[in-house]
Amino acid sequence: MAELKYWLWLTTRKGLGPAGALTVLDHFSTPERAYYAEGEDYDALPLSPFARQSLLDKSMDEPNRILGDCDQMGLRVMTFQDADYPQRLRQIAAPPAVLYIKGKVFRFDEEPAIAVVGMRRCSLGGLEWAERLGMELASSGALVVSGIAEGVDCHAVRGALKAGKPAVSVLAGGVNVKFPYENRYLYDDVAAAGALISEYPPGTAHKGDHFPLRNRILSGLCLGVLAMECEITGGTMLTVNHALEQGREVYAVPVGLDEKRARGTNRLIHEGKAKLVENARDILEDFVDLYPVKLAKLAPLPPAVMEARLSADKPKAPGPSASGEKKHTFRREVIPRSQQKSRFTDDELAILTAAAKTALTADEIVEKTQIPAKRVLSALTMLQVQGAVEERPGRRFYALVELEE
Repeated sequence: MAELKYWLWLTTRKGLGPAGALTVLDHFSTPERAYYAEGEDYDALPLSPFARQSLLDKSMDEPNRILGDCDQMGLRVMTFQDADYPQRLRQIAAPPAVLYIKGKVFRFDEEPAIAVVGMRRCSLGGLEWAERLGMELASSGALVVSGIAEGVDCHAVRGALKAGKPAVSVLAGGVNVKFPYENRYLYDDVAAAGALISEYPPGTAHKGDHFPLRNRILSGLCLGVLAMECEITGGTMLTVNHALEQGREVYAVPVGLDEKRARGTNRLIHEGKAKLVENARDILEDFVDLYPVKLAKLAPLPPAVMEARLSADKPKAPGPSASGEKKHTFRREVIPRSQQKSRFTDDELAILTAAAKTALTADEIVEKTQIPAKRVLSALTMLQVQGAVEERPGRRFYALVELEE
């Protein structure tokens, strides 16, 4: 633990970045030696003046805070020099010096891991294919790796989970920062069945400039990258380019030539940079000799089982009826202001106000009211006992009484 704090000190120096951290390690061998070095020892490093200046900051406040957060959240911190650090990742350009892991620790060098990437704003067909291929890959023995953004990423991950298999999501922020918020429940599912991985400490926001850096890890952990719908430029093509530079295999799903969303994948196929695939077998047949035990059978779920699982919670195009929430027209009891304080606690009143117009999940109530989750759950129980709140499908809560203003 004492040595670990020096790794956290090194990787939180401003202006250093992954490449700079490795430059320091190459020179000093260990983060601890770098920490105790003097100013003149840093002068020989091929770093920017700002990065060298940041190494003079010896405060351990931030590393100690991060260690405390990791202990509290049960996160594993893996360093570049750990024996179980993935060899695949160690060999890429500027590998992360530290990885924060929530969930299982996979031996990636022993896994036929396949990254699935694509557009956030993809077509409905793209969502369905992402989920189907995620399920096929996982049920055939592959480890599905992706981001967790809306679109192709989250649906590929959902497909793997629907197969009853784990998935790994590589993030551009802290593993405890749920982004996008709409996929917050998917974070919990991935962490429970597989793993969330990031090179950023807990609490770090998912910033725009983090995603291109994240993509090198996404491809670096895998044997190959499957590109779904994408433009000629963008995040998906950045991941593909990383994969090509890293010597990984690239695969692409063809889409109609009139589809703007598929110009990137179609060009990859046309230029011979990607193998055209129609199912998981087209990908995994390339790796059977490397992983004979896991992939020899190449037997996905039976078609009937797969179709049943895919039809459940099937992706829907956005629209006014997508939520499926029924409108209730009954007249609610109006609670006069003079009776509100005597009938309900302050927490209960805040929840009734928040859930007055639409049904909300407990997490949404926490966000709206800023009341701690434990108190929200306790208050919801009491409100249901009193008949003041109704639980609806999807664990959503709706106020059955109206507070007089």
